Amino acid sequence: MQGSYFYLNILVKNLHNYMNLSYYRWKRLCLFGLGLFMGTAFCMKWMEGDFWVNNEKFTILGLELFYSKEKVENIFSSLDHRVQTILCYHLYFDFAFMAGVYPGITSSCMMAREKLTSPVLKKILYLLAALQLVAWAADIMENNYLLLWIKEPAIRKEFEWYHVIVTVKWLIALAGVLLSVPIVLLKKLLKTN
Repeated sequence: MQGSYFYLNILVKNLHNYMNLSYYRWKRLCLFGLGLFMGTAFCMKWMEGDFWVNNEKFTILGLELFYSKEKVENIFSSLDHRVQTILCYHLYFDFAFMAGVYPGITSSCMMAREKLTSPVLKKILYLLAALQLVAWAADIMENNYLLLWIKEPAIRKEFEWYHVIVTVKWLIALAGVLLSVPIVLLKKLLKTN
């Protein structure tokens, strides 16, 4: 535990140095993230066609945000071995998906930051870029909860905490995308006209 704190402390102290890359490098990271995102998203979408339990379709988004604790417990306790295996593969692919999404959003925020002159917006984008680490950690915790519940469907009081984690992940990720992508695209369009 102390070792983890030591490395986290070094990361936080040097975050500014790690984030101080050129626009070209952020663009390359963004393209890599986009490629990894698209490849893993295709694989995960392909698997979602098999998400059936008791002749009823379920979704990952439902498990994350919309289903009640009782419904999630019912789904996980009723999974047959085949669907359970596919769902686990989906969650494992999601770890690779995360490695494309969160660095991609971070790079998009940093690219948008380079195109602006407003110091306030630059700081907001920098903060959103750095917060993608929090969103990534929240997504990892979310997947770990789902993998745990697949093996042991008895969900206790952690369900409320799980929803907080999922909400934080979505808010940070969507804020990063919705603020940075339009700036990057609009500035690119304005340059070409």
